[in-house]
Order: sequence, then structure tokens, then C-alpha cells
Amino acid sequence: MSSQYDVLIVGAGIAGSALAHALSRSSAPRRRIALLERSLAEPDRIVGELLQPAGVTFLNKLGLQDALEGIDAIPVHGYAVVQDSRIVHIPYPDGREGRSFHHGLFVQGLREHVMRAKGVDVIEATVNELVEEEGRVVGVKATRSSKKEKEVFRADLTIIADGCFSNFRSTVQGLSARPSSTKSHFCGTILKDARLPIAQHGTVALVRGHGPVLLYQISEHDTRMLVDVKDPVPSDLKKHIITEILPSLPSQLHEPIRTALSADRVRRMPNSFLPPAPQTHKRGVILLGDSWNMRHPLTGGGMTVALSDVYILSQHLYKINDLQDWSQMRGVLDKWWWERKGLAATINILSIALYDVFGADGECLTVFQEGCFRYFERGGESVRGPVSLLSGIAPSTSLLAYHFFYVAFYSIWTLFAHPRRIYAPPANSESHMNGTPKMTGNKGMHSDEKHSDMHITQIPSILDYPRLFWLSCRVLWTACAIFGPLLWTEIRWW
Repeated sequence: MSSQYDVLIVGAGIAGSALAHALSRSSAPRRRIALLERSLAEPDRIVGELLQPAGVTFLNKLGLQDALEGIDAIPVHGYAVVQDSRIVHIPYPDGREGRSFHHGLFVQGLREHVMRAKGVDVIEATVNELVEEEGRVVGVKATRSSKKEKEVFRADLTIIADGCFSNFRSTVQGLSARPSSTKSHFCGTILKDARLPIAQHGTVALVRGHGPVLLYQISEHDTRMLVDVKDPVPSDLKKHIITEILPSLPSQLHEPIRTALSADRVRRMPNSFLPPAPQTHKRGVILLGDSWNMRHPLTGGGMTVALSDVYILSQHLYKINDLQDWSQMRGVLDKWWWERKGLAATINILSIALYDVFGADGECLTVFQEGCFRYFERGGESVRGPVSLLSGIAPSTSLLAYHFFYVAFYSIWTLFAHPRRIYAPPANSESHMNGTPKMTGNKGMHSDEKHSDMHITQIPSILDYPRLFWLSCRVLWTACAIFGPLLWTEIRWW
């Protein structure tokens, strides 16, 4: 048994559902579209819950803005970055807003729009394999949820959007496939009635010696907490969070976190990076969404890139009369490759670069992190520029490079001009108990009483300059070593 369609889309997540709806709106001769999804039940994920302002814009362009209605979505006006007792406010520019929500409710809203679209069949079926004839993909074999035998679904064009754990990525990409890498995992739970440092803002907490913690409200009473845990993941995640992470978070979050950890399991998701690769290996099929390109979820840019890709690709597919004409399709894929670069490359590079800085694994990155925080404290363009990049409002890799290396040089300047944080054990038990260091003759020193060890800040002396100069060179080299390879993954077209 087989069914014939013009376009067959595997995966009814964010990208697949949005593309099916977009293609159904074509003013050209209406195409018959099949959207295959293994399970149409509400998905349950711990990421994909924050849509940046640019993502909201693309959702509107695709006619899917109503998918945000009726799901208790929360307006997001920017970020608060927290480190120790310091906090810096990073608002979206010009009153722009993002949205945060339960991922499953948003996906179900998209699917409802697709089910009402003309010419689209939404089918609950597990795709088992691609069907090829003479080196061209002509469809898939799939098993419907209500049947046991495999069924062939044929189409002029097959689009694979089956997510980060794609079963068909290597088959479609072949030798052109780029390797994916996973540095850490996001370990998540939901806090009840938690009070964030700034309401309706995402919170990024920088924890010394560990990865960042991301918090954002996803409904009236629910706040998502994602703790970045580097490999290898501790066997007891709850204990790790309580002992290593909790003390560095704002005090008003301590009780909601303890309650959440005692009431529910901690779920985890790999934070993978997969650079995009040209899609010319196999005729008749293309990849879309996380099956093709992934970035670190710290910046919340995944859905924005996916919706941007859907919008650009659909505009080009509208103009193709014969989807079987692969010479025309090669032209579409080439145009799509370059037109998506402004937004996708910016968010891809920023996500990994920002994670490296906020994760601060090593002395040079710790200097970079401190400089980045102080850069944000300057306000003005030092906030507006970076958050415009992160939110997708300013899709420019050149602007990203400008701010990234500005932060690098500013970090170097702070080494010499600002008091630096040093650590010293208490002189004796009395001074430890009193929280006052016993020292004389140095008014440039200050103690921090919050921790068992003495945390001291000290302005560098001229005797420190040789070491700081060498450290500055290493910081600059680290900046180049982060940004250069990431840029190369985006400009490489073969």
C-alpha cells in the first residue's frame, strides 16, 4: 500500500509543523502535504521553552501567532545576569518582547493549526526507512500507530525534521556530514511560585567553577530551572545541585529549588553543537531544524533559527513548479544556505562562545567572564548590542565579532585597572568567626564574609604587571581560539 504526496515532512515538532503550515498557504497550485509524527501526544521536553523576539516576528510572518494564545505564555522583556551578589539588567531594546511557555503546549498549538490547514494530512506513524530509487529519495516507509505493517508514503520532496536525535541525518548527509559535539548537559526541573530577581526576565546565574544556571518563567506558577552540568555528569544530580550550585543562587530561590528537588526527578538533555553542512549529497530529500543544525540552548535561539529557516525555505519553495527537478532544487538550497547565514550564523556562534565564557573553565576564561560582566555593567551600547544579537534582532556576525573582541580587550583592561579577586584562608579561627581578616597596612584589600574562605579583592601593583601581561596575551589568544573555529564552521561551504 502506498500514498502519493507532493511534500512529505518527517517530524511534527517546531520546524516540521511550521513548514507544513507555511507550504499550505502557497498561492501557487495547492500542494498535497503529509506530516508524519511518531506520537501526536503532547511532547514533554525541558528545552525549547523560550522564544526570542525575532522568533516571535517569524511566527507572525508564518501566520502562526495564535499558537502562543491560550497556553499561559509569559512575556519576556530581557535578561538578568547574576553573579554572587551582583546583578546586571539586560533588557531587550525598543520594547521588544519574547515569549516563554511549556514546550508541549506550544507544539500542540502549532499542530492544531496544521490540522486545520488545507491540503495537509497529519499522520501518526513511525518512519522506519527512506525509500530510494535510482539514487533519489522518493518517500519513506512508515508504520501507522493503529497498524503493524509498513506503508510506503511517496513524495516529490521529502523533508526530514525529526529533531536532535535524528535517525536519518547520516543517511542524508553522507560524507558531507559534520560531527556533532556535546560538552555538557542541561539538568532541569520546574520550580513552583518562584520569584526571579527581575520579573518576566530570563535569569542567567554564573556559578564559579561550574556551568551557568538558566531560569525563566514558563507559566503563571511554573519557572524552569536548567543547570549546566559538564561531563562526566555526577551520579547524584540532586546532591550536586544542592551542595555545589544552590549556595551561589539568589536566596529567594533556595526554598523553591529544595522543594522541587524533593518532589520530582531531575531530567537532563545533552547540549549539542552541530554545524550546518551543504545539502547536496542525496537528491529528493533535505534536512531541517535540529536534525541539520544545533547550537547550545543557553541563548534560547534554537526555535528562532528554526522558524527563520522555515520562512526562508518556504518562500523559495513557493516558486518551484516541479519539486522533482533537482537542478531547480539545488538552486533553492544554495539560496537558502546563504540567506539564512545572517541570523543562523550569529546565533550559532554566539551560543557556543557565550557558553565558553559563562562556563569559565580555566583562568583565561574566568578573566573573560569577569570582563564580560563588567562590560554589561557599563550599560548603553554595551548592553543593547549584545542583547540585540542574542535576541535575533540584529543578525550580524560582524557586529558579533566587534562586541566579542571588545569584551576580550576590556577584560584585559580590567586586569590592570580593577581590583582582582584572590583567595586566602583565614588567619586564625577568631578572624574566621568574626568575618574580619587580620591584616594591616593595605587599604586596597576587602573581605567577603559569605564563604568559609576569605575572598579578597586587591588592586594589582606594578610588580604584578609582567604576569598580567602574559595572562593578557593568553586571554587574547583564547578569544581567537574560541571565535575563529566557530566562524570557520559557518563560512565553510563544502
